[in-house]
Amino acid sequence: MTSKITYLGDLRTTSTHLQSGTEILTDAPTDNHGKGEAFSPTDLVANALGSCMVSIMAIKSKDLNLDLNGSTVEVTKVMQAEPRKIAKIVIVLNMTIATTDKNKIILERAAMICPVFLSLNTDIEKEISFNWL
Repeated sequence: MTSKITYLGDLRTTSTHLQSGTEILTDAPTDNHGKGEAFSPTDLVANALGSCMVSIMAIKSKDLNLDLNGSTVEVTKVMQAEPRKIAKIVIVLNMTIATTDKNKIILERAAMICPVFLSLNTDIEKEISFNWL
């Protein structure tokens, strides 16, 4: 088992990562009967994509003797009304390193095959952009 989720009431859950004990609180968004006081489950899906992409790039950057520390990822999730689901995820990766065009291509290709990207339904539009120094 990877995690355990406990429903806390008022459309809120806490998820515990069993290996580390780390907890994540979720709350339903305000446009879906919640308080919007924490990440919603669909926020976490979109956030997972950005986190996965930069993590895979960081793994590959070690092979290239590059350090991605300080790089940021901006995540925007767009919901569809009927049926309610994620319609689009916009990811902007702001890379804080100066490197060659060849390395940029290698890292960008690595990001595009991260496990979350490959696992998301193909119906979800993914708009990905990279900003390099």
